[in-house]
Amino acid sequence: MRRTDEELIKHIENLIKRYPELNICREDIINAYRTLETCFENGGKLLIAGNGGSAADSEHMAGELMKRFRIPRPVSREFSKKMCDVDKEIGASLSKNLECSLMAIPLVAHEALTTAYINDVDGLGVFAQQLFGYGRGGDVFLGISTSGNSKNIINAAVVAKASGIKIIGLTGRTGGRLAEFSDVAVCVPRDETYLIQELHLPVYHCLCMMLEEHFFG
Repeated sequence: MRRTDEELIKHIENLIKRYPELNICREDIINAYRTLETCFENGGKLLIAGNGGSAADSEHMAGELMKRFRIPRPVSREFSKKMCDVDKEIGASLSKNLECSLMAIPLVAHEALTTAYINDVDGLGVFAQQLFGYGRGGDVFLGISTSGNSKNIINAAVVAKASGIKIIGLTGRTGGRLAEFSDVAVCVPRDETYLIQELHLPVYHCLCMMLEEHFFG
């Protein structure tokens, strides 16, 4: 069941109370959430990429989705029983510690693959190559670029479009080419790189919070 607008507004209002300038992004953040909700409900995954500080944000967001963010995510009793059937002691221990995940893959984290592709083929195609390999129709690509014009992100967006993968752009005020390719573009209203990054974090934290409450709350 899809969450009501009232439930979403609670989180959006809390976000805007802390960061009033994000009010201009209100509808785009809700639309980004809806895109991710649909993806995960249908068994899809999130693929995330960025450069520099945005690469760190890619890993940060994936970490929030792959384990608990604010609330517990215990495995089901059925899966717990299956693990105990394999090994009673280990299964019991894992049942206490494993947490349910929303599948999120930071494309910046695969050093052997990325360095091999950069060395052997093309430095600006490395995210595109990963999207082509990992991505499937129904997945979502989250491209993080403060300028909206990072060539390796744009290349990945082209592959995403051709593959039936939805694109969420997280960028700065102007949006750049990334906003043009995106199904949803969250263009935070700042212009300098570090100031844009300061607003990207609360945006993706809000998305993680809404997703966690929907799937595990």
